[in-house]
Amino acid sequence: MPHPLWSTRLVNMKMKKVLMVAFHFPPIQGSSGVQRTLRFARHLPEFGWQPIILTAHPRAYPSTTDDQLGDIPEHVTVLRAPAWDTSRHFAIGGRYPGFLARPDRWVSWWLGGTLSGLRAIDRFKPEALWSTYPIATAHRIAATLNKRRHVPWIADFRDPMAQEGYPADPAVWRSFSDIEAHAVHHAAHCTFTTPSALAHYQQRYAPDAGRLQLIENGYDEESFAEASTGAALNPDRLTLLHSGIVYPSERDPTRLFDALHLLKTQHADVFERLRVRFRAAVHDDMLRAMAREAGVESAIEIFPAIGYRDALAEMMSADGLLILQAANCNAQIPAKLYEYLRAGRPILALTDPAGDTAATCRDAGLEAIAALDDAQAISAQLQRFVHSPKDGTLPTAAAVDRASRRGRARTLAELLDRSTMQGK
Repeated sequence: MPHPLWSTRLVNMKMKKVLMVAFHFPPIQGSSGVQRTLRFARHLPEFGWQPIILTAHPRAYPSTTDDQLGDIPEHVTVLRAPAWDTSRHFAIGGRYPGFLARPDRWVSWWLGGTLSGLRAIDRFKPEALWSTYPIATAHRIAATLNKRRHVPWIADFRDPMAQEGYPADPAVWRSFSDIEAHAVHHAAHCTFTTPSALAHYQQRYAPDAGRLQLIENGYDEESFAEASTGAALNPDRLTLLHSGIVYPSERDPTRLFDALHLLKTQHADVFERLRVRFRAAVHDDMLRAMAREAGVESAIEIFPAIGYRDALAEMMSADGLLILQAANCNAQIPAKLYEYLRAGRPILALTDPAGDTAATCRDAGLEAIAALDDAQAISAQLQRFVHSPKDGTLPTAAAVDRASRRGRARTLAELLDRSTMQGK
């Protein structure tokens, strides 16, 4: 009898198999990280690998949606291991013991994920393991499976783990540091999504640098093909769209609002032509308060989350697409940037010119870049956009082609092949 939380899809036992440990997977809502695992699962069979997904029970997710359940390929078996969110399920009066949130609030997933993973290895005999951070517990599960069953392991770091000043809690920082060090020393390969993160880890773990590789994020062509483009978002205004979470520190929009205030007081005609739309920002109250304080409420639109393909269609209908990335994330690139490239609309990047996000934009032929903490520079870019929306804002065709997730899956398959050969 199959486990009750296992899907009934059949595994092709003749194909090489990889057990993929990923917290972010449908039906979770509001995480761009879903796309990395989901699209790898779609494309890996083309390159000889059958994915088996080990994820968390949906109750562990802050919110869920059925929007992308239909995107899980028919060939993919999904194992949903028992898991809880400490802050919601184990808190009393909003408080809970710190050890129940180390390395993260989903540490309970480690036990259920390990037991489910061991059963899956014994049943399906996968040739490789793959896990993706964040969430840190995913790497803990894979590390345990690797130790118990000696299956070659690839550890994927979508973001850097233990950084200077992050996580702020010393105990959590130590747990992150231990997990990342174990992964680098014991995994066959570790992959990173940005050049700076890769370089940082190569320097930090110099003896193991040869096993560290770059696999960037990307876009999925099939999803765009299924998304229908509608009319302009606002026929009377130029709408700049920011699609996704606005983090108070990492994507702090304070100077963007200051720039809008500058336009309102110094270039009223430009201000009146602009609308900045925030879609699924999460911190809606913060944005409304900032808009009131800056006196620019009339230029701001705040809307809730919508389905994934509807979000892609909105990107393709916007007059421009907005990237926010602070200097404290110079070694990270928002995953949505790659979808922005495919959407084919003008892109304005408000980010540190010295960071990886800016470098990726320049490599794509984009020139509309201003530091997120420089209101004057942002104001100048907004003026330029209003007067000439396509001036320095459109990516090259070559850059769009390079960003396809199918190509990223080919790279992962090559690493999986290499890791299994190393284990022989």
